[in-house]
Amino acid sequence: MTKYTDKLWFLIIVYVASVIFRSHLKKFFRLDTNTVSSTVVTNNTPPTANSPSVVVNNSDVCTSAYSGAIQTQVLGISSGVTIKDANCEMIKLARSLYSMNMRVAAVSTLCADYRIFDAMWMSATYCPFMGAIGEDAKKGWEENRHLVPAGSKVFLSIEQVEAEQERVAQELYKAEKEEQKKIEQEKQALLNELKSRSTQRKK
Repeated sequence: MTKYTDKLWFLIIVYVASVIFRSHLKKFFRLDTNTVSSTVVTNNTPPTANSPSVVVNNSDVCTSAYSGAIQTQVLGISSGVTIKDANCEMIKLARSLYSMNMRVAAVSTLCADYRIFDAMWMSATYCPFMGAIGEDAKKGWEENRHLVPAGSKVFLSIEQVEAEQERVAQELYKAEKEEQKKIEQEKQALLNELKSRSTQRKK
């Protein structure tokens, strides 16, 4: 009887140990295979560089406003500038002078532009020069060409014609020099021949 009792206790102990081992084993695998699901919301939109507002309210100011911006993932740059319109300024200044009956001064202001200067010259209404108008102004411009607005096609053409005339004159002068030299050589040859003949006769 004692023999069977010992076997029974042995079986019970083995069964309890297997149950405990099995429970621990399940906990172990449950820890290893546990999956945590979560949702992370990330905003990847980069910041935006906004262009500045450049406003020119005064209509008498001949400026134009421009602005722009560049944005990258690392750096953003924005800028605004105003650009002066020289042609607009010239027209407004001339108009202001004309409204004050300063007509010669108004025309002189416009004549700072080579296009107007050429148009006035071609129409024989020459731009004022140091208070002179008409033919006196024309003479003044011709004598002071360094004061002519840069880009004048009229004076460029005049300079080209004068340069061509100078070149032709130099070529004619050179041709005349060569012709005179040739004539002198022929005279010298003739004199030498006459001298040699006279010497032969004396002998």
